[in-house]
Amino acid sequence: MRRLALPPATGGGLPLKGGGEMTLPELKRLRWAVRMVLLVGIAASVAANILHAEPNPISRTISAWPPLALLLTIELVSRIPVTRPLLAVVRIAATATIASIAAYVSYWHMVGVVGRYGETGASPFLIPITVDGLIVVASVSLVELAAKLRSLTEQIAPVVTMEEVVVETLGGPVTVQAPSPAPVVSLVSTPRVKRGPRGGLSGPQTQGPSSEGLNGRALMADTPKV
Repeated sequence: MRRLALPPATGGGLPLKGGGEMTLPELKRLRWAVRMVLLVGIAASVAANILHAEPNPISRTISAWPPLALLLTIELVSRIPVTRPLLAVVRIAATATIASIAAYVSYWHMVGVVGRYGETGASPFLIPITVDGLIVVASVSLVELAAKLRSLTEQIAPVVTMEEVVVETLGGPVTVQAPSPAPVVSLVSTPRVKRGPRGGLSGPQTQGPSSEGLNGRALMADTPKV
């Protein structure tokens, strides 16, 4: 069953609500770029938490958990669409709580690590803000891109097959019979040979050698001598 393909999402592009044009592939590539930025911020936070923890696997695992929990929460929020307003409020509240806990823990862990490795003055208190701010901006951007992709996908008309259109219009399955091939007509006419009254041939005849050329004498006479 062959489907009617929509025009590719390249070239003119799909209009965005905020103005400008961006195609679906471009939005998907941008979402992957934002996701990589979020991973960089989470990796910096996890590294600072691990460096601040005690040098044993249990302490490092506990310290690394808050940023990882925030990353998983953001992925769930960005991928699963909202179906009920009440559940959306609960999900946003839970995400904000997890983000606040992760930001608080990571901030003070990073302050201690930055101060331990030589930064003085206000730097140990300002550098962690850059990491937490990057995580917040990337998280919001990822959620916004997911909502934009979902809305653009819903705007595309569903693809309908020609067979479905015919069946829906006529109310049942339709059998289309292929036309039979046309007969082949020869353009070369063959002359009709008629018998004469005494058994001879009459009508148009093809010109060929005479009967004299068919006997032995005529053949021997026409043969050149060597």
